[in-house]
Amino acid sequence: MTAFDLHSYEPANGHGLKHDPFNAIIGPRPIGWVSSRDANGHVNLAPYSFFNAFNYTPPLIGFSSIGLKDSARNMQATKEFVWNLATMDLAKQMNATSASVGPEVDEFELAGLTPVPSKLVNVPRVGEARVAFECKVTQVIELKGANGASANAFLTMGEVVAVHIDKTLIVDGVYQTALAGPILRAGRRGDYFHIKQDAMFEMARPD
Repeated sequence: MTAFDLHSYEPANGHGLKHDPFNAIIGPRPIGWVSSRDANGHVNLAPYSFFNAFNYTPPLIGFSSIGLKDSARNMQATKEFVWNLATMDLAKQMNATSASVGPEVDEFELAGLTPVPSKLVNVPRVGEARVAFECKVTQVIELKGANGASANAFLTMGEVVAVHIDKTLIVDGVYQTALAGPILRAGRRGDYFHIKQDAMFEMARPD
């Protein structure tokens, strides 16, 4: 076994580095580019870097909001949201929707994106996104630390009830991940990865 010279620390006492490495180590992470609607009908669109899939049947996805931000509040009120795939060609628009603006501001308009009505939920999807999941909220969970104290973070879970995929991303009946060109969060304030075909490899599970 290789003996590494380790930088070790306890997060409660600080990391001792220029940037906290936590979210760079747990990366790259898919982006939760989420559209929602509040009880008054205002639409919100925002990216979240703590996002992933959690179950096959039913298909469940979730994202964590640090603080009870507009998206989490909207979903508590209306119980619906849409996840939109962030890709390289939409990177600047996605980043524009991360701006801290009031709930009355329409991020679709702010970023020059097209809101398209969904099929089963009363929340628009991003018309320029090549994949979108319509979701019904199943849980909103307040996250806690090991001591039981609130982490001031809220995990919103949703069941995917409708899926929209650009047909050009399906080849011989198989969805081509790299063909969509998804982007992923990679730590710090503005680091991202771009998935390309030459970065992928296949490894079958052992029998």
